[in-house]
Amino acid sequence: MSVCACQDLQQEFGPLHPECLGGLWLFRGLCPEDAGALADRALRRRRPLGTRLFGQGEPATEMFLLKAGFIKLTRQQPDGTEVPLGIRGPGSLVGETVLTEAGTYPLSAWCMEDCLTCGFTRSGFESLVLDHPGIGLQLLRNMSERIERLTDLLESSTAASLEERLLGTLTLLAREHGIPEGNQLRLPFNLTHEELGLLVGAHRVSVTRAMGRLQSRRLLKSDRQGLVLSRI
Repeated sequence: MSVCACQDLQQEFGPLHPECLGGLWLFRGLCPEDAGALADRALRRRRPLGTRLFGQGEPATEMFLLKAGFIKLTRQQPDGTEVPLGIRGPGSLVGETVLTEAGTYPLSAWCMEDCLTCGFTRSGFESLVLDHPGIGLQLLRNMSERIERLTDLLESSTAASLEERLLGTLTLLAREHGIPEGNQLRLPFNLTHEELGLLVGAHRVSVTRAMGRLQSRRLLKSDRQGLVLSRI
């Protein structure tokens, strides 16, 4: 299981320190009073490997702030096939549909390992923002920054070369979740070539060839623990 930066959250019944939630990207920059109110109302849970946080088409009633572990996002195709759309790690928000007027989750979220989450129901979070308007204002600022990052992801997905698309996608994952190893970044989870192919819109065989070319350029290497990227 991934190491959670906040030791309080790792304890089953210990108090949740305001810095735990205030340090997440969504609520970064909150004043101490707002961060404290956020921590008081968070619903903390441990989620075992394989747990489904929510399913595609289910009523959107709760969002989850991930404190430890990794979550895979998938979408079900008409033929029943589950297509991976991305991976989220500590500090990520999933189920943010709760912040909009949409009534159902557009995708599913699965725990890739044991996870720790801090959740907020739709009604609970709305009440919190009404009581502490500063939380809503800071949320808007932080989400604007997030949109810029997603724009970078979109640009990488439209690159002409599969090799460039693959490198761009892996680089974004490494910058967000990677563990530094000298001048390199290690992805703390494993991805199959089939999963990578679905992420970049290519066949598994083509991804295998592109991976080989990236390794020959020394931009990427693979070992028993997973993938390691040169910092770009």
